Amino acid sequence: MLRYKADIKSIIYAIITTSLFILQWFVFGFNIFIFFIYLFFSVAVAVMVHNHNHLPMWKNNFLNTLTDWWLTIFYGFPIFAWIPTHNKNHHRLNNKEGDYTITYRFSEKNNFLTLITYPTISGYYQQKAISLYLKDLYKNNRKKFVMCILQYVVLAVWIIVWLLIDWQKALLFVIIPQQVSLFSVLIFNYVQHVHANEESEWNHSRNFTGKLNFLLFNNGLHTIHHEKAGVHWSLIPEEHKKIAHHIDDSLKEKSFWGYIFRVYFLGLFIKKYRTNSMRLDRIESSKTIKNPA
Repeated sequence: MLRYKADIKSIIYAIITTSLFILQWFVFGFNIFIFFIYLFFSVAVAVMVHNHNHLPMWKNNFLNTLTDWWLTIFYGFPIFAWIPTHNKNHHRLNNKEGDYTITYRFSEKNNFLTLITYPTISGYYQQKAISLYLKDLYKNNRKKFVMCILQYVVLAVWIIVWLLIDWQKALLFVIIPQQVSLFSVLIFNYVQHVHANEESEWNHSRNFTGKLNFLLFNNGLHTIHHEKAGVHWSLIPEEHKKIAHHIDDSLKEKSFWGYIFRVYFLGLFIKKYRTNSMRLDRIESSKTIKNPA
C-alpha cells in the first residue's frame, strides 16, 4: 500500500525511533550513546515530515492519517502546519519577500548568531500562516479543520501523559527530541537558502551532495526539490544530476558538517571561509545598472 517501495526505509526509521523511545523509557534509562542515536532519528523524523507532506507515503487515507499522528508526536508540532508555511508559502516564494521562512528578515549576514536565532524567529513568524490556514479551513472545509485540530489533541495527550508519569523522563525522551527535530529542520532550511540568489532560476538554494543524503532521504539536494517538489525523495538524485551543471559551484557542498564548521566556526576568524551573498551581489549589480557612474 506504499506509493513507493523506497518508503520501506521510512517505516524502518519509524520502527527504530519508536523502539528507541520504548527501550530508553522502560529498559535502559538514560544512556548517552543511545540518546544521541535517538536524537539523530529525531532529526530524521523532521525530514520524514517534510517528505510525507509533499507526497503522502500511503495510498490509503487511514494509514496516512495514522502516519500524520505518529509524525506529529515525534516531531513535536502538528504536521499539517507544513501546508500553509512550506507547501503553499515557501515553495511559492522560495525565500523571496513574503516567505514566512525568509532568511534575511533582520540581517543579511550569515554567521553563527544568525544561524542559531533563525529557528526561533522563523518559527514565530510562521504562526500567522498557520492561524490563517485554520481560520480558512473552519469556514470552508470543516472536516479537514477537525483533522488538523486532532493533531493538536494527539500531541497534547502524548506529552501530558508522559509528563504525568515521569516529568524527568518526559523531558529527556519526549520534549528534548521534539525540540531537536523542530530546530534541525529550520537549520536545514536556513543553510540551504542563506546567501543564495532567491531570484535566480538555479542558484536559489545551496545543495549538500555528500553521504548524509543516504541517511536523511536526499534532503541535501534542495535546488531540484524546489524545481520538482512532487518528486519522491528516492528519485531526487537522478533528477539532481540533470540540473547540477546549472548550479553555481559555490552552492554545491559535499559535506554538511564541513560547511557548518568552515562557515560558522572558522569563518569567525578567517574571512575567506565566510559565504558571499549572491542576493546582495544581485542588488548591488542592479543599482550599478540603474545608476551608472
